[in-house]
Amino acid sequence: MTKSKKLDFRPNEYVVYPAHGVGQITSVEKQEVAGIELELFVISFEKDKMTLRVPTNKATEIGMRALSSPDVISQAMRTLKGKAKVKRAMWSRRAQEYEQKINSGDLIAIAEVVRDLHRTDDQREQSYSERQLYEAALERLTREVAAVSGGDEIAAAKEVGDVLSSRIAA
Repeated sequence: MTKSKKLDFRPNEYVVYPAHGVGQITSVEKQEVAGIELELFVISFEKDKMTLRVPTNKATEIGMRALSSPDVISQAMRTLKGKAKVKRAMWSRRAQEYEQKINSGDLIAIAEVVRDLHRTDDQREQSYSERQLYEAALERLTREVAAVSGGDEIAAAKEVGDVLSSRIAA
């Protein structure tokens, strides 16, 4: 049996789990599952009131990663300023693509979803499913921006909102 590369995460460190966003490693524990001793990262997602246990040797395969660098954050902000790229495909196909981008854990892809689904007051209203996807992407983006900057989510949401409204004004 080949072992996957073990990531070097430490307790109290913030990480990004692709399907859930930013979480904090609370501990590394050993647990016996089906007669096999596993070492697990215990990750807490405070906002969602959820705890996840991820085998340390599977973290890379799953796509767990450290927080983005400030350079990636600024690249995501530049992405938000861009012009929305909405394909002419059916909504169900686009919704599926947006969902995949959100769950990829890639901050730039998440910023693309926020950019493409953002609506101003003078644009038509979003459907329920559009709104759900937009809010999920916006929440993931603001949580990571807040975690990287060390600030709070309200300040990060304001920063993202300012970038989006400056795009409209330009």
